[in-house]
Amino acid sequence: MAPTQTQPDNAIEIRGLNKQYAPRGSQPAKQALKDVSLSVPRGSFFALLGPNGAGKSTLINIMAGLVRKSSGSVKIWDRDLDREERDARLAIGIVPQELNLDPFFTPRELLEVQAGLYGVPKAERRTDEILATVGLSDKADSYARTLSGGMRRRLLVAKAMVHTPPILVLDEPTAGVDIELRQQLWTQVKAMNQRGTTILLTTHYLEEAEELCDQVAIINHGQVVAHDTTANLLRKVDGKTLTLTVAQPLSALPPGLAVFDATLNTARNALVFHYRPSKTSIAEILAAVQNAGLTITDLSTEEADLQDIFLQLTRSAA
Repeated sequence: MAPTQTQPDNAIEIRGLNKQYAPRGSQPAKQALKDVSLSVPRGSFFALLGPNGAGKSTLINIMAGLVRKSSGSVKIWDRDLDREERDARLAIGIVPQELNLDPFFTPRELLEVQAGLYGVPKAERRTDEILATVGLSDKADSYARTLSGGMRRRLLVAKAMVHTPPILVLDEPTAGVDIELRQQLWTQVKAMNQRGTTILLTTHYLEEAEELCDQVAIINHGQVVAHDTTANLLRKVDGKTLTLTVAQPLSALPPGLAVFDATLNTARNALVFHYRPSKTSIAEILAAVQNAGLTITDLSTEEADLQDIFLQLTRSAA
């Protein structure tokens, strides 16, 4: 689906979204989503993170039209999911976790069938172009059952692209895929994002989200507990680790360093400082080490990463 001339500021706009599953047998009613509000800017590479059972799949399934919401509003490419359901669903391509491919069809045939289901006229289909985009041109006429796991993942991406949606949702796309194929997939997806496609990613590989995504939302127990740019989220964790290898053999922590949160790594003959930049500067630590008569031979620092933030927020909200 080609984007309209007037493109929305937000590719996805969610307001006050709730989903409650009715009780089943002995199982009580479950509130899967609680007043979720979220904006995904057009053209962004957006990560939706959360532990298992947090509500990510429910949210994606609502956008895909597979689950009915209880209340709230969802707009996809400025099309209201209640009033313009068909147009809203045409604006989004979903790449599911499951490898749901017919093993007796070739990639070319699968894309042609998918395009037909979306009503794409034969003259407007881009089957060969899409296969080239995901690196499957040489496998276009091979049965899907002969493809490797990584190739099947890429074929799912291709299927989601047949109607040219401006938004692509990737639900755990690299689960079970080896490192080389993960890198190939991300190269192709990043190129799509640079050409203007909005990417919404769910993943348990937090280093992927940190490297790829410009915005991150974290959902836990059906609620959004954080939403900011990746850079801003990383700045909110006030903690660093400084490791100093010294020339002099150490068997105990020098007395002058006791005021710092320091430990001794005897295997590396190194001092490890865990400090808060808002309270202690690295210059203070270096000065104290020099005052202790130690010669620094090597230095390394570790910043907080997205995993630290994820664990902090999901544990505190548990």
